[in-house]
Amino acid sequence: MTAKDDAQRRVLELLWKDARRPARGPRRGLTTERIVAAAIQVAETEGPAALSMRRVAEELGVGTASLYTYLPGKAELEALMVDAIGAEDTLPDDRPGDWRAKVEAWARADHQLFREHPWVLHLVATVAAPGPNLLRWMDSALRVLAGTGLTEAEKMAVVESVDAYVRGQARLSLDTREPSAEEVRERDALLGELVDFSPYPALVEAVRAGVSPYTGDKFEFGLRLLLDGVEALISSRRASTP
Repeated sequence: MTAKDDAQRRVLELLWKDARRPARGPRRGLTTERIVAAAIQVAETEGPAALSMRRVAEELGVGTASLYTYLPGKAELEALMVDAIGAEDTLPDDRPGDWRAKVEAWARADHQLFREHPWVLHLVATVAAPGPNLLRWMDSALRVLAGTGLTEAEKMAVVESVDAYVRGQARLSLDTREPSAEEVRERDALLGELVDFSPYPALVEAVRAGVSPYTGDKFEFGLRLLLDGVEALISSRRASTP
């Protein structure tokens, strides 16, 4: 077993075994839940880069060594944080409406969560160990697509595609600053002076037609196109079913 495999085993054992009491050492008035809550507070106020066993210990007012009687290290702490986040989510199958309404609701909720709490997006992208709450959520998401006629592989692909789209749009919105109207005007004026647009005929045609950069809700536009494709696949499955 490699060191990486051993580390993953420790994380999974902590997630799936009884992690509510320290594995060794005396009780110090802490609980795993308190440690995770303090870590979330650090990430929320200072960002994921500030997260460390030492910083969390400071937040709790204890020595760093005390945390190691409860958790082997930072990787395990991050895995518990991600699982704790999942515990707060409304399950996809518990949302109202048909399959599409449920998917839209969970996609919007996750997108808002990632934008308002960027550290969640960071941890979800880096923690690969699935805990009980993540598997509970995945099971619920797959149940949303029950009765659609999609194969099991297609159901999983839909869930993963929507999740990837939500994360990608959230990441893009966090990494990209929208320019002001004045900045756009100044940029376009400079481009008009400096650039020969003849090598870009399709772009010139669009500009001549009065097309401007899309100013609507790009997230909703893309989500609608994605789910239109899923709906077309579901309709084709139903049409082919005798």
